[in-house]
Amino acid sequence: MSDGQLHAIVGDDDFLVRQKAKEVFDSLLEHYPDDLSREIVDGRADRVDDVERILKETRSAVQTLSLFGGGKLVWLNEVNFLNQTRVGASQGTKDSLETAKKTLESIGEGNQVILSACPVHRNHSFVKWLQKSSRYEDVSKGEKGDAAFRRTVADAAKEHGVSYAPGAVDMLAAKIGANTRLATEETKKLATYLGGESTEITEQLVADLVPEFGEADFFEAAEAFASGDLAWTLDAIDRHFFHAKDSRPLLSSLQGRNRLVIQLRVLIDSGEIDPRSRLNKDVLDRIARKRSVHFEDASEKNALNIFTQNPWYLGRLVPAAAKYNTRRLIDFQSQFIRAFEQLLGASKEDQPTIMKELAIRCLGRSN
Repeated sequence: MSDGQLHAIVGDDDFLVRQKAKEVFDSLLEHYPDDLSREIVDGRADRVDDVERILKETRSAVQTLSLFGGGKLVWLNEVNFLNQTRVGASQGTKDSLETAKKTLESIGEGNQVILSACPVHRNHSFVKWLQKSSRYEDVSKGEKGDAAFRRTVADAAKEHGVSYAPGAVDMLAAKIGANTRLATEETKKLATYLGGESTEITEQLVADLVPEFGEADFFEAAEAFASGDLAWTLDAIDRHFFHAKDSRPLLSSLQGRNRLVIQLRVLIDSGEIDPRSRLNKDVLDRIARKRSVHFEDASEKNALNIFTQNPWYLGRLVPAAAKYNTRRLIDFQSQFIRAFEQLLGASKEDQPTIMKELAIRCLGRSN
């Protein structure tokens, strides 16, 4: 195999991996001008039999000459079995990959092969072989998810001739659960909405135009409750039920936020957080090192561990932590439990009333 004929792009974010692999694919298209000299193989496997079929298709694509002569460009896309899943760890998959090495080590002159895979186990023997035998790129290796998300948003904004105002990227991350694929699409949508009249995407614009997706917080109602504004909270609950029709995710969001606010309140009472100062990553990391004995591994986001949260998101909760004392916040949790018990036997028509009564019990009395 000549140097540079095999390209391997791996990572933990499927969108970023595919985006990078497509950049490589597009950069090579000029050398393979006709469609019959290009082939894309779907690398997604649900069973070991799928792995064997996929790698056979790849071998056939690599070894078959282009109809009009010349080389071929083959992209083995979205491989999902280079990890420790049931399929990835099976002996059948390992045997098929060993056979595939022989094909990839003898790529014909003029051919190029791209392999993109996500997620991967970096100690997988085939991944280690790729590191030595290909133009290997580990997308976002050493880059935390937050940094990768911000880089993706910045690239998308630059492509569409816009920029994000302070706080707007954090608002976007909170509303879409920091999903990089959605971030690109939402940035394009926001840029189109501005239409050249302005080039700045503000925090308010994101709040108004970007819907909540996936694991994103139910932002307005939760924000309103945390602010202590009863009228806003009641209006936001109405809007929530107009769109979502379900109380469970809203109640879960309120409980999740309140758990974090209780932890923030404890840190304020201990003097480790100043509610008048901006909460940043350095401050949070310093406290985390001191308090790590009370928490398990903080490498992954955990709703019960304040030190795994985005500092900007926590910063928005600090005013609520400063507003209410610990006893009041624990009372909120008790009221959430009471509302949950009421919802168990309630019809969907009764759910908005139960949630409004919850808000009134918590926020309707004086502080």
